[in-house]
Amino acid sequence: MSFGSKAAQRLANKVILITGASSGIGEATAREITQAAAGNVKLILAARREDRLSTLTSELLKSFPSVKIHNAKLDVSVQESIEPFINSLPKEFADIDVLVNNAGKALGKDQVGDLLQEDIQGMFQTNVLGLINLTQAVLPIFKKKNSGDIVNIGSVAGHESYPGGSVYCSSKAAVKFFSQSLRKELINTKIRVLEVDPGAVETEFSLVRFKQDAQAAKKVYEGTTPLDASDIAEIIVFGLSRKQNTVIAETLVFPSHQASSVHVHKG
Repeated sequence: MSFGSKAAQRLANKVILITGASSGIGEATAREITQAAAGNVKLILAARREDRLSTLTSELLKSFPSVKIHNAKLDVSVQESIEPFINSLPKEFADIDVLVNNAGKALGKDQVGDLLQEDIQGMFQTNVLGLINLTQAVLPIFKKKNSGDIVNIGSVAGHESYPGGSVYCSSKAAVKFFSQSLRKELINTKIRVLEVDPGAVETEFSLVRFKQDAQAAKKVYEGTTPLDASDIAEIIVFGLSRKQNTVIAETLVFPSHQASSVHVHKG
């Protein structure tokens, strides 16, 4: 999807860092940005799975030979890896214009009392601490030039809780309030903070949540037509390609069968 020449002009030559870029919303966002900018953009694609990043890069370059891409392994849950990651960026990619904090995970649907410590740690380290720490590392670059966009991927789960979602919902509520506080702190700058909160999106996300149980992951979407990653990517790119004085501050996105985190119509 392309939003026309104005979008291409506004995205032109920007350096865009996307975390969790190896699959799902992150991968789709890389594709959507490249298409909207007609290849006139510089992408930093970061994720744990470097082989997936290499495949994505090859596909993007095949369609848009002008796009410039830097791939790098990054696990945002490992705090001590973030600063070296930013400091080691090649000069051409060092002056970041856009940060898309997409990396995130849900693990299990256990209820309180039966939660696994590794799941608690995994969700908070990635969804909250990783997002905050990477934002802290990139923000000085934005402040120095008084411009930049931060896109935080939240969730409907940050608006409403549900049984079995105590930790995940808490982590996404943290993203919501971090985004709101940051936006207020930056109100006298030209740095924008955008939050996109998806409802049901069918990606590898559920497969991770159910620890590679494909049948359980598929059952989540049974009898419905969920969103896919490209639906969210289009919204991210729409927000990024608005005029600088326009902030799409918070976008809650549902498929047509969903009205809240717990209100889902099937059939």
